[in-house]
Amino acid sequence: MPNDQPTTYNILFVCTGNTCRSPLAEVITRRALALRGWDHVHVDSAGTSAVWDAPASAGSLAAAAEIGLDLSGHRSQPLTRELVQRADIILGMTPSHVHAVEAMGEDAKVSLLSETISGPEAGEPIADPIGGAPQEYAEARDRISRAVAGLLERLSAILSP
Repeated sequence: MPNDQPTTYNILFVCTGNTCRSPLAEVITRRALALRGWDHVHVDSAGTSAVWDAPASAGSLAAAAEIGLDLSGHRSQPLTRELVQRADIILGMTPSHVHAVEAMGEDAKVSLLSETISGPEAGEPIADPIGGAPQEYAEARDRISRAVAGLLERLSAILSP
């Protein structure tokens, strides 16, 4: 008997420490997927210089909370070959994150997250707000939100159930 359930699609977000930008992208995407009813999509995040099990930064916790999202359960993880190989698409915040994935031999499925933004911000790196003012976290969060909206719009042709 054939399985009529859609297969899981794996999205991986990559930043440096996996405590600011990529966790924000992960929770923003999870909410957007839930709103679309896309329960067959798995989202994860990792950092090119991350340590295991660090919590989300205070600034990211606050920025997420401002839009009704909870990052309190987030724990960081380093970027690994296993995560990269399992992902169907990998989105980095800056060119250095893209290059780190490419160095693992997965250049065909990695790009800048900001390439999915329409308008003048398209392709511009999403700056690391670590240690910055709350406004810097909010700006990063809002750019990530716009990019995630663009990403899911582009993926809808293949992922919409």
